[in-house]
Amino acid sequence: MRKLWGRANSVNVQKALWALDELGLAYERIEAGGAHGVVGDAAYRALNPNGLVPTLQEDDFVLWESNAILRYLAEAYAGPLALPPDLRERALIGQWLDWQTTSFTAAMRDAFLQLVRTPEAERDPALLAASLAHSEAQAETLDRYLRGRSYVVGERFSIADIALGCAAHRWLALPAVRAERPELQRWYAGLAVRPGAAVVMRQALS
Repeated sequence: MRKLWGRANSVNVQKALWALDELGLAYERIEAGGAHGVVGDAAYRALNPNGLVPTLQEDDFVLWESNAILRYLAEAYAGPLALPPDLRERALIGQWLDWQTTSFTAAMRDAFLQLVRTPEAERDPALLAASLAHSEAQAETLDRYLRGRSYVVGERFSIADIALGCAAHRWLALPAVRAERPELQRWYAGLAVRPGAAVVMRQALS
């Protein structure tokens, strides 16, 4: 039995949900994290010592860290997420997975917390402005890179598109003024029509 622990409005859980749906794999999602709690329980910590989501369980196999889950699903089940045989293309997928975590999503963390989780009267304007500026720089990087490309790596959809698509969804949904990024928005619109993307695209920020 396959289980995925995590709340659907978590950007990291959304990556795993998208991949599972893209592959057509059956799973049970168990609410955890945020208002649902659970992640501090001893039983959950035995699965994921970080107390974070998502956590994937397949019988006695347990895996956490969202991009590790993406890599595992792509390698284990292939299908539309099959990794390319070319090692350099595979390396580029890994590169963009890392960039999503360490650059794009990291840049918008404070903006998300300030705009979505913090009452307006309690916001830190300097922290918010810095995060938005840093996020704009990352969005510009991605927009420039996507010029002339349908997908992040090569000529087919990959787990790099899932990871960056989830991050882009959060960025484009933030209640903030953003620069126009036509290439990023074109690529995002192409991803949004995929059946596996539905679970992500219907989620409001919270």
